[in-house]
Amino acid sequence: MTGIYKRHWAGARDRPALALHCMMGNGAYWGPIADRLEGRIDLAGFDMPGHGRSDPWEPQPQGPDFHTSVTRIAASFIDRPLDLIGHSLGATVALRIAVAAPEAVRSLTLIEPVLFSAAPDAEQIARDQTMAEMIAQGRDDDAARAFIDIWGAAPFDSLPPATRRAMADQIKLVVDTDETLTRDRAGILDEGRLETIDAPVMIILGQDSPLVMHRIADALAPRLADVGRAVVPSAGHMLPLTHADQTAGLIALNLDRA
Repeated sequence: MTGIYKRHWAGARDRPALALHCMMGNGAYWGPIADRLEGRIDLAGFDMPGHGRSDPWEPQPQGPDFHTSVTRIAASFIDRPLDLIGHSLGATVALRIAVAAPEAVRSLTLIEPVLFSAAPDAEQIARDQTMAEMIAQGRDDDAARAFIDIWGAAPFDSLPPATRRAMADQIKLVVDTDETLTRDRAGILDEGRLETIDAPVMIILGQDSPLVMHRIADALAPRLADVGRAVVPSAGHMLPLTHADQTAGLIALNLDRA
């Protein structure tokens, strides 16, 4: 994992856990969540390539796509059953691991899993197409603005210049994940795969998140053997950052179920 910045919040050594952040985020935002969990899990995390303190993402000819690379990095942290927590893109990586190796997962917490292929949505498809066109035209700032103004914790233009520049640099990664998130290239939704997850699952949504998120939860939940659902009032997509108390409390509820 050369060039990948690892994070660790020490806790109960017999309860390993791994947390996976969102696109354009970094692992640091799990720190306040870990603090609120008060050491009940030994929580690891990392900054995805091109994020936080990790090296830039450099795709290789014939190499794995971004989602596959992140999944492989995450899997390298797992050497025994653990509590797996993911937000947004990180939640889809967590779900991909869980269907590939259900025996490795003690509990699974999915916060706003952006697996759009579970609930195809015309509005979301149009957003993706518009953003891809902006990138093709060299309008990375406009594409990042369109993305963040839907999915971010604050409007793009309100963010510091350095943050906006970093997001414009990262926006191509959003398009790179489209085949997995929108077309399920990884086969997460293939017949019988979700049904193999026997760990307790919690799907957490923000009340004010885009409607497609609630439709995704509606599609995933019936296929999971042991699933709980929760909606955080007045929260949007970035609830681990904006509503850490409620997010940590719901993660704790799912930990109690395992």
